[in-house]
Amino acid sequence: MALISCEGVSMAYGGHVVLTGINFNVEMGNYICVVGENGSGKSTLAKGLLRLMPPASGRITYGDGLVSNRVGYIPQRSPAGADFPAGVYEVVISGCLARRGFMPFYSKNDRQNAIYNMKRLDIESLKDKCFGELSGGQQQRVLLARALCSAGSLLILDEPTAGLDPMAAQDFYDIIDELHSRGDMAIVMISHDVGRALSGATHVLHIGCSQEFFGAREAYLASAAGRKFTGMGEESGAAPDA
Repeated sequence: MALISCEGVSMAYGGHVVLTGINFNVEMGNYICVVGENGSGKSTLAKGLLRLMPPASGRITYGDGLVSNRVGYIPQRSPAGADFPAGVYEVVISGCLARRGFMPFYSKNDRQNAIYNMKRLDIESLKDKCFGELSGGQQQRVLLARALCSAGSLLILDEPTAGLDPMAAQDFYDIIDELHSRGDMAIVMISHDVGRALSGATHVLHIGCSQEFFGAREAYLASAAGRKFTGMGEESGAAPDA
């Protein structure tokens, strides 16, 4: 069974439908890149997948034991968030909060999980630093470590490289590629960095206030929607440069 199934999903704000006709599955091991123009409903869809917003119609179903408090999530970056005064370790271990329930204190396993994810993202040396003093790339590593503390089998990333310099963005994509290569989770990434994001994706969901395409990356690049959006011809099988 799929981790998430979307069947005839529409999403609305204040009674106004902003996204309609969404039908796709998220399977274990998928790396789905969600693309589309600004205002096409990509972030709204992410909120629906996270159960932060109910669909106006249709169904979003969790399967394979997935529960909403075990989904890792990185929202869009904001200037206010960049100045968050907490320490790095505090930010990372807060990813364990959603699954703590009514337990008031972090467990030994929570603390070990936080250190483990800082090590795997090479930020353990930043443990006692203030989050707001870090570079943009370092902050995104910290937020990814926090998301991994939450994640069981799914990561949802909403424009995680927005505002990063090219080297930091490339570094972040390399980390996501490495996480995906392990095969033990699914990744759904919203991105405007079409060339780099598509280079690692297995599948593409293209939305424009409705679903324009869902399928394998290669099929997308050969489709009318893919050729138009990426500016590529059918004869090319590689993702465009960003």
